Amino acid sequence: MTTQKSFIPPPLPFDGMGNLRERANSLSGGAVDLSVGNPIDPVPEVIIQSLKDHDLARPYPDLAGRQAVIGEAINEWSKRQLKTIVDPSHYGICIGTKEFVAGAPKILSLRNPSRDTVLYPEVAYPSYAMGADLAGCRAIPVTMDSDWKIDVSSIDPKDAKRALMLWINTPGNPAGGLDNLETVVEWGRKHSVPVFSDECYVEFTWDGPAQSVLQYGNEGVVAVHSLSKRSNLAGLRFGFYAGDPQIVSYFREIRRHQGLMVSGHAQVAGIAALGDQEHVEVQRERYKNRLERLIKILARIDIETGMPGGSFYLWVQAIEGDSSKLASLLADELGIVSVPGETYGPKGAGYVRLAAIVSEENLLLLEKRVEGLSKI
Repeated sequence: MTTQKSFIPPPLPFDGMGNLRERANSLSGGAVDLSVGNPIDPVPEVIIQSLKDHDLARPYPDLAGRQAVIGEAINEWSKRQLKTIVDPSHYGICIGTKEFVAGAPKILSLRNPSRDTVLYPEVAYPSYAMGADLAGCRAIPVTMDSDWKIDVSSIDPKDAKRALMLWINTPGNPAGGLDNLETVVEWGRKHSVPVFSDECYVEFTWDGPAQSVLQYGNEGVVAVHSLSKRSNLAGLRFGFYAGDPQIVSYFREIRRHQGLMVSGHAQVAGIAALGDQEHVEVQRERYKNRLERLIKILARIDIETGMPGGSFYLWVQAIEGDSSKLASLLADELGIVSVPGETYGPKGAGYVRLAAIVSEENLLLLEKRVEGLSKI
């Protein structure tokens, strides 16, 4: 009889950063925590107004009554922002997108038990690999090029035959790369591998227009979107997935049996948020301004980095290739808490990630600190 080992969950990515926070906190004015992409800006007023119906909290969430309205909101947003159409029946909603990412491989393995491999970018948020682990699948990282784009030509044909799905994340976290979506979609269709594209930062694309796998048709693709970043709603938990009608409908049915219901408040907030683009443009300018100022701050201490292709992160290379040393320098000299790059995979070693989740007060504090260093 074969004895299987129990699954022991690893620490969460940001649990082991107490030492950096302690060192950064020792500076006058305290730490400036740029580690977690946790929104700090106000919830838009249009969304606040949508949340005032307290009766929504009492019954089970009623998706059936709002399904057409949500579908139309998603379609109108997609036409406006992505120049593509989402059929109102070709979508599903989720309790934020992290739970969807972590749960998708298990659902797909029920649909196609003949395949057992999840492909994902070699430098990426850990949830893609974790979803594979939770489903009992193989987690196989895919090589990225020097621009942090996934290189599907590097995938071993043996892994392609076993692949249940391919995850991409564009714009990417942590490096901000923009994948060649046409090439990725073509590879997926050629190998009968569904392509799941995490596009939660799509409205913070700095290099060219926003891109989505949906722009290349629905067959074999699913795009995943979130309100957490664009609308400062990380705590409310609303996301949606759209694309291949057969895959989407299967996910919807399985998730109903799992009881994964989006709350009524989140549903009405989602409709309001998707219908209003003005607050997103305000948020875009905030992040663009913060990224540009952080780049200038780093340059003052001879750390060169540039704007990402998209997202609100800076992916900063350590001069000596030592991410721990760079993270320590930023903490000790500027009070910045960053994330060592190896958090996102072995190839991330030698980099740190900074999130432009920083208030005006803290930006001014960093500018004051770096000015003081330059006078020493």
